[in-house]
Amino acid sequence: MSGQVWIVNNRRRNGLLLIKEFYAEFAGPGAAVGGLVDQDCQAVIPLGDFELLLPKSLKEQETGYRIRLQWLKLVERFTARGDAKQRARKLLDQFEEFFDRSDIDKLPDQVLAAAVGVLPHVIRAARHK
Repeated sequence: MSGQVWIVNNRRRNGLLLIKEFYAEFAGPGAAVGGLVDQDCQAVIPLGDFELLLPKSLKEQETGYRIRLQWLKLVERFTARGDAKQRARKLLDQFEEFFDRSDIDKLPDQVLAAAVGVLPHVIRAARHK
């Protein structure tokens, strides 16, 4: 990503999967992305009706980073418990509630696996249950 900080539009059902070297992060509506925080980002995958906006002020940028932390905590909360199969299924369930199933079906298993700390074959198995 560039050094510019952006905000995921909070008025749309959209988000961004940020692919890092050893994990993936989900940044949902209202979250700040880019800047120093994402210098190690290797790829991004937009989800939903995706749009990035420039923050209008430093305060808006700070709010965006707080919202991003809330998204991280949400994903951690629903993936911190249970075994690998449960974590994989929970992530898929949450994403399918927020985005079109067809969009989720297109996401690579390895990216979803990196978001919840499981192996790609666990995501593959969870998709078929």
